[in-house]
Amino acid sequence: QVQLVESGGGLVQAGGSLTLSCAASGRTFTTYTMGWFRQAPGNEREFVAAINLSGGNRYYADSVKSRFTISRDSVKNTVYLQMNSLKLEDTAAYYCAASSLMGFAGVRTTRWYDYWGQGTQVTVSS
Repeated sequence: QVQLVESGGGLVQAGGSLTLSCAASGRTFTTYTMGWFRQAPGNEREFVAAINLSGGNRYYADSVKSRFTISRDSVKNTVYLQMNSLKLEDTAAYYCAASSLMGFAGVRTTRWYDYWGQGTQVTVSS
């Protein structure tokens, strides 16, 4: 089992920045890929970013590329999502996810991930 706890969400004005954190505990040695997803009311959960164990491979949704940066601290078992130039459409609940699967074929899909956090709300105001 892996437990994931997100933090860092909040209210921010458009153009501002936030950094989300996701602390992993439990059998973290089995995790390989860490991801961030988001879900706005009435919408499906969508992929935001993912990073492999070493941090050498990162993947982003087109909508956040060049604005968001995913990183991880393997000593602290924590993954981060630095969000810059936030837009109104970035408003959503953000979820951290962990996958024990090898490879990257499905990193953009929710079914690739075994464990999920409870989510943290990000609200961008005008």
